[in-house]
Amino acid sequence: MAIKATIHKALLQIADMDRNVYGEHNLTIARHPSETDERMMIRILAFALNAPADDTHSKLELTKGLSDVDEPDLWERDLTGEVVHWIDLGQPDDRRLQKAHGRSGRVSVYAYASSTPVWWEGIAGKLTRVPRLAVWQIPAEQSQALAALAERSMQLQVTVQDGGIYVSTSQASVEIHPHALKEAQA
Repeated sequence: MAIKATIHKALLQIADMDRNVYGEHNLTIARHPSETDERMMIRILAFALNAPADDTHSKLELTKGLSDVDEPDLWERDLTGEVVHWIDLGQPDDRRLQKAHGRSGRVSVYAYASSTPVWWEGIAGKLTRVPRLAVWQIPAEQSQALAALAERSMQLQVTVQDGGIYVSTSQASVEIHPHALKEAQA
């Protein structure tokens, strides 16, 4: 018998001053049995950093993630169901990213492991012809501190200002400074 996903709930309040995006989102996260707290919290962070200002033209969604290899961890789809933004976590291979680039208007990756520089060095040259790809590295110590905020029921405030990200609960806060390994070209 397969182990079922664990359900987590998050009330996410976003104040992204860099993009002028403000809002509150009730997220239900189906955490795969093999997903760590760190990965789940990076998924929530990616949601906060990519939430659209309004959802009249498209909607950002947490997907099946680890349960379905053909889907990203998050995606933004327009009203016709077309993928506008494909968002992966971790260290996907170049073929997956090139395929995602062909299926979507934009592709973003949020890498968070301490081995990210080694992964990126091996893959960067293969992605020079993928212009709409952005790759971000979350320093491992910051992603691990973010994991410490994980609970089954969470209230998170995410504030983004001048490139810095502040994630807080009623009991703790974490400061995150992602590093751009590759920025998407317009």
